[in-house]
Amino acid sequence: MVGLLTRLFVRDYQNVNDPAVRLRYGMMVSIVSILCNLILSVGKFVFGLLLGSIALTADGVNNLSDAGSALVSLVSFRIAAKPADRDHPFGHARIEYVASMIVSFLVLLVGVELLTSSVDKIFHPVPPDDRYVVASVVVLSLSILIKLWMGLLNRKVGKTIDSAVMRAAATDSLTDCISTAAVLLSTILYATLGWDFLDGYFGLFVAVLILVAGCRILNETKNSILGEGPVSETVDGIRRIVAEYPEALGIHDLIVHNYGPGHTIASLHVEVDGAKDAFETHDSIDNIERRINNELGILCTIHTDPIVVGDPEVDRLHVTVAGIAKAIDERLQVHDFRLVRGQTHSNLIFDIAAPFECALSDDDLKKTVTESIQAIDAHYCTVITVDRE
Repeated sequence: MVGLLTRLFVRDYQNVNDPAVRLRYGMMVSIVSILCNLILSVGKFVFGLLLGSIALTADGVNNLSDAGSALVSLVSFRIAAKPADRDHPFGHARIEYVASMIVSFLVLLVGVELLTSSVDKIFHPVPPDDRYVVASVVVLSLSILIKLWMGLLNRKVGKTIDSAVMRAAATDSLTDCISTAAVLLSTILYATLGWDFLDGYFGLFVAVLILVAGCRILNETKNSILGEGPVSETVDGIRRIVAEYPEALGIHDLIVHNYGPGHTIASLHVEVDGAKDAFETHDSIDNIERRINNELGILCTIHTDPIVVGDPEVDRLHVTVAGIAKAIDERLQVHDFRLVRGQTHSNLIFDIAAPFECALSDDDLKKTVTESIQAIDAHYCTVITVDRE
């Protein structure tokens, strides 16, 4: 069914990096979600009122909020498809993260309202109307099937086009399946055993599930907006391409900026032999940048760090300092190593790449390394920069 909808309504559906294709995917899923949720909301709301079930009415209100969320998603996809302009030189794709956060707030709002209504129903129970039990069971059963399909639709398309807002919608839809199943169980227990007191408790259960889903969506979106570290596949892909060029002697200070799906920018430093021709080195760097863009879809800027190669004293000191760093923490790496010789002392200038998890502060790390070097030979002073990564 998902494949059929894609082929019918998404022209050139395989070209998922094209903003126009992403827009068509987004419009298709959003319109389907709006229609399905409106139908489910009307059905549940009507039978919830007729049956006198707070849990069923709450589930209907939840579907209505889902329709509103889908509308937000539809608008966000249209904005995200706009090209870059002077005020937004990196495009508008990050609007999807904003839309996903709006969805989370809507979900949380619904959860709080349902929580209040359910608690009131627990303390002031009202017996359901027997005449509408069977019809309500049918509506709830169909709702579970439809919501399950919608969750799978959002998950598949969200993965295909790397959409945070669709992944959020998929999480919400699958959570709705659980909450609707709880309401269905409550209705069946009333019809078979006459347990009308469970309605408020199941409504409370639905509200808690909705609040948990809203918090999960908000947390994921918050990380995207604040900025996350690059996924390992991206880092490995960049390192793989750089390693294929013998001119590149080392790589460090890799930073990846995510401006939304299909809009990734990276910068990194590459160590090169300072004695080699600058034009030849620049040509190799251009080739690396071009390959990263073509193969990984990442706009990349590379800074070259010329280093001394083949100097016995520099090589010996580099190995010594790297060993000192590894003795402090196996994860520490030394790069941009230079030696500036002097009459009374010589300066060792280098960077230390340290993980954020390293317990030592930057100042303590510099002090420890410096003391270890001077314990070996007091002639050497240090100029150290610590890079956290």
